[in-house]
Amino acid sequence: MVTSIYKDISLAPAGEQKIAWVRAHMPLLRALEARFFEEKPFAGKRIALSIHLEAKTAYLAQVFAAGGAKVSVTGSNPMSTKDDVVAALVSNGINTFAIHAASAKEYQQFVKETLACEPHIVIDDGGDLVHDLHSVYPEYASHVIGACEETTTGVLRAMAREKSNELNFPVISINGAQSKHLFDNRYGTGQSTFDGIMRTTNLVIAGKKVIVAGYGWCGKGCAMRAKGLGAEVIITEIDPIKALEAKMDGFDVMTMEAAAPLGDIFVTATGCCDVLTEVHFNLMKEAAIISNTGHFEDEINLKALQAISVDTFEARENIDAYCLQNGRTVYLLGRGALVNIACADGHPAEIMDMSFALQALGAEYLLKHDLDKKVYAVSDEIDSEVARLKLQDMGVSFDTLSNRQYQYLNAFELK
Repeated sequence: MVTSIYKDISLAPAGEQKIAWVRAHMPLLRALEARFFEEKPFAGKRIALSIHLEAKTAYLAQVFAAGGAKVSVTGSNPMSTKDDVVAALVSNGINTFAIHAASAKEYQQFVKETLACEPHIVIDDGGDLVHDLHSVYPEYASHVIGACEETTTGVLRAMAREKSNELNFPVISINGAQSKHLFDNRYGTGQSTFDGIMRTTNLVIAGKKVIVAGYGWCGKGCAMRAKGLGAEVIITEIDPIKALEAKMDGFDVMTMEAAAPLGDIFVTATGCCDVLTEVHFNLMKEAAIISNTGHFEDEINLKALQAISVDTFEARENIDAYCLQNGRTVYLLGRGALVNIACADGHPAEIMDMSFALQALGAEYLLKHDLDKKVYAVSDEIDSEVARLKLQDMGVSFDTLSNRQYQYLNAFELK
């Protein structure tokens, strides 16, 4: 069996430096690391992780290892993999299979090698490991106790499988936790998306028209940050409730076809495919910038973009220029992969501290409970505990109910 696949082990010191930095800013995970080291809740267990392989997620892998697990790791998107972080994990004895910008064939090999450990617990980001354990490598699934899924996309895939009675083990929806999506999806995505856009383009946001496709929590975060940076924000939506919410939050709302000629910067945040298609590309103005912050690059129809282009070239690192048949040129960031991590360093460490604490506690929960083959929400106790610990770390106090208030809220006769 192959133990690891990586680019260059000499990059390890740089990766270790990055991991040390985020560890210093992730107090919840540090506390769990210390407890896991003492209690060894994952002793004798194998954990397979498919995550955006950068410093924060590498630290999560180390936390599981501290808890006694044998850990195998791959990246959930080759464009987000950081080769120095991979090298650091390998040098610390964690089996890791990932190379930045790997081909689709190489990526599938990495997934196979990761699952070959025959995991007990799966930590997924986008649902590829869960999918492949069902449809591609079922021979590796015999020991699976359950999985934890980080993203909206992955949860939707698991729910679709459950609805079809084809889910073979329980999946905990980490994304559904309030202490995840209210913070990670909104504040994390909002900040890191524009970090990626600004770092890559070196252009001003103020005064530009930013089109945000989707007004879920990720879209809300992007719209909030774009507005704060001085942009004029336009929202496109398919859900009338979310469209109305965006309008009452003060944003213009219209169809993508109407927005396409207006946008200077496009951000897709829907979790769906074909958000931007040939129709929209042909309507875009000269030098429009296209980016995606949803899980898969399917949000942007890249085949259609290539088909209507007479030439392409690298305009700058992580920026591809597409010269369209209509004479205009548009720019694609990070090959359509998640702009916040393909073009930057992903969400802030303090935000991911909460999400990854949920992942770690979710994995522990799977070991302690005999669950049915369905998608589960994170327990209210775990959700609230993560928020409480985060407030404690921030030095924030909050009220609790008195006995009378508790009785009042739980009575049907009010006195």
